[in-house]
Amino acid sequence: MKSALNKKTLTGTVVSNKMDKTVVIKVVRQFSHPTLKKVVKTTKRYKAHDENNECQPGDLVSVCETRPLSKEKRWRLIEILKSATGAEQGQAK
Repeated sequence: MKSALNKKTLTGTVVSNKMDKTVVIKVVRQFSHPTLKKVVKTTKRYKAHDENNECQPGDLVSVCETRPLSKEKRWRLIEILKSATGAEQGQAK
């Protein structure tokens, strides 16, 4: 059985929390393009399980991989690293 140390973890910002016990997070990744040798920035969205519905849009969160919880949910919320301010929450809606 895998321990929690061997699971992948990602850090991203919450984009949406409109589903029950589910948040959508945006993860930004930077890498050097193999042929162009330029730094490329890509974003990917993941659905993560938020048991207590405690995340708000704009929060910086950490998630880890888990067993499939639904058709698209394969990540679980570990912790909220930085909470969004009231001004950022108003703009996200």
